[in-house]
Amino acid sequence: MEQQTAEPGPPAARRERGTLRIGQIGGVDVLVRSSWLLVAGLIAVLLAPKVEAVAPDLGALKYVAGLTFAVLLYLSVLLHEMSHALMAKRYGLSVKSITLHFLGGVTEIDEPDTPRREFGVSVVGPLTSIAIGVVFVGLWFVTPQGLPRLAVEGLAGANLIVGVLNLIPGLPLDGGRVLRAIVWKATGSPHKGTIVAGWGGRATAVLALAWPVVQELFFEVSPMIFDYLLAFVIATFLWGGASSAIMSAKLRLRLPTLQARALARRTLAVPHDLPLAEAVRRAQEQDAGSIVVLDSDGRPSGIVNEAALLATPEDRRPWLPVSSVSRTMEAGLMVPVDLAGEPLIRAMQRTPASEYLLIETDGSVFGVLTSVDVDKAFAASR
Repeated sequence: MEQQTAEPGPPAARRERGTLRIGQIGGVDVLVRSSWLLVAGLIAVLLAPKVEAVAPDLGALKYVAGLTFAVLLYLSVLLHEMSHALMAKRYGLSVKSITLHFLGGVTEIDEPDTPRREFGVSVVGPLTSIAIGVVFVGLWFVTPQGLPRLAVEGLAGANLIVGVLNLIPGLPLDGGRVLRAIVWKATGSPHKGTIVAGWGGRATAVLALAWPVVQELFFEVSPMIFDYLLAFVIATFLWGGASSAIMSAKLRLRLPTLQARALARRTLAVPHDLPLAEAVRRAQEQDAGSIVVLDSDGRPSGIVNEAALLATPEDRRPWLPVSSVSRTMEAGLMVPVDLAGEPLIRAMQRTPASEYLLIETDGSVFGVLTSVDVDKAFAASR
């Protein structure tokens, strides 16, 4: 189980291949990956001997009983993920989806903007699983012998294990995000918190890989091939998630070097009906790196798109108005000139474009920022 925060970016969310939407809860899409079917089948096979021991007359229906248990188990996982979603919504964060997969589930939400919110959204999931486990422990005492008690016993144990393991302080587990929130609060840097929690995740991955050996050495339990395989899968999952988080945090630590004011191109403002050739001539004469189009009232109405300009043959430019190769001004294309770092990237990604108009606090135009220049500056900072 994990609670995944969405990186700053445009809202378009293309569903992954092999993912099925099974419904919506509280306005949040609930998705299931095809890998879950494999795990459900595996659970049915592994549980078959236990089901047969308590209900020998079921025959082949013992596999149906196993599948039913798998569905119930993942319903409790869904409750775990819903607790993340509800807490996030309580904090005013956008929740994009809940996805159930072979190792549990993931809730995709907007990134919390304070360590307190990060802590609250993250810790509620494991606590929910533990609470569900405790409820099933209580039900165990009043559940009759046989298949019902086997199911209650399994759900109690599974939820308690899920809750406790998810409190391990390592990404991508919920406990890793709890640790991230604590380090964030202590240092003031969410990215430093991510790096610390990411290394916790890597350490957890190593321990998961070594678990079958630990079982044999200290608990005298002989591991099977399945135990080694499961340990490898879990360790790979943890190591990959932790490494990805560390890499992302290191990149985002460099974002403050991106400053809109420093990257601005000098701009030339021209009337919307000026011939394109004349606008280009004036820009070259004044050594301007961009052209802003003004409407009849003298207000910015568009920014010349560099790609569209270069694609226009020179022999046609005298006959075309400069507005023909400009993008109409939108609210998202007007960016405060003092933006820097992550707020700048967020502003650009909310309205993807190749050029942005930089505005001073008094409303005057400072210059134009291009996404190409931002990409170059970010690459140079690596």
